[in-house]
Amino acid sequence: MIDFAAPVAKTMVLVLLFLLAAHVISFVLAKLGKITKPEELLLRLRSWWWIIGLLFLSIVSGHTASIVLFGFISFLALKEFLSIVPTRHSDRRVIFWAYMTIPLQYYLVSINWYGMFIIFIPIYAFLVLSVRMVLTGKNSGFIHSVGVLHWGMMLTVYSVSHVAYLLVLPLGDEVDSGFGLMLFLIMMTQMNDVCQYLFGKLLGRRKIIPAVSPNKTWAGFLGGLASVTILAAFLGPFLTPMDHKYSIMAGFIIGVAGFFGDVTISSVKRDLQIKDSGQLLPGHGGLLDRIDSLMFTSPLFFHYIRYFYS
Repeated sequence: MIDFAAPVAKTMVLVLLFLLAAHVISFVLAKLGKITKPEELLLRLRSWWWIIGLLFLSIVSGHTASIVLFGFISFLALKEFLSIVPTRHSDRRVIFWAYMTIPLQYYLVSINWYGMFIIFIPIYAFLVLSVRMVLTGKNSGFIHSVGVLHWGMMLTVYSVSHVAYLLVLPLGDEVDSGFGLMLFLIMMTQMNDVCQYLFGKLLGRRKIIPAVSPNKTWAGFLGGLASVTILAAFLGPFLTPMDHKYSIMAGFIIGVAGFFGDVTISSVKRDLQIKDSGQLLPGHGGLLDRIDSLMFTSPLFFHYIRYFYS
């Protein structure tokens, strides 16, 4: 157990109150017949209770528990990715070694070895797993398989591990600001998704990339970007070492990156002709559907903070 900063504790309480209010309002609207598919909405809210509960439990338990949680998320995400993207039967042993990179990557996070953390997967795992795939002696489908494995690892393990590294990132004189940075990143990323959805539904007319994601509109993108940038300006100085100017820049980066993370996974699903990446989270689909934006926002936000504040 740790004594984390008061802003983090206050933010956790506000999030729980907001989730409780959303649940009560949705339940009342469902009873009044104002929602067309109330069971789907309530199912999504129940999943959010589990998601928020696990995240907050890890925060209360300390840095190690939070790092382990994100390591487990990387494992589930990589597993889900490899379950929807075809791989060769001959690569099953190579895939085993891909899974073994997860505890190693998060161990590097836990000991704050930035130099190895930043190159372990894109260099060492990239080279070693490629050679191991060559040693299977199977040439057919090699380029496809090696590309799928490495791209999947970069998204689900390498990118996501940047969220965990925020917890141990040294920031000069700032003491234990990691949980605030992590909460800021996750909240802004999710709020960007929500605001893009709401603005798209209310004002959306012109499609951005209809062939990839027909529901994405310019109104949704710009509305979400403006909302998360404004919200970041207020929440950044409260939760993180950033002042208003750098918080606004961070919000803008998260808004743009989150959009492209979302449509990238949408493109994967379009290519595979599937609606959801899985059924792990009732009402949300798969885990990749829930962290698609985070896989793009986390490394960019991490290096933004490290460049200006570390």
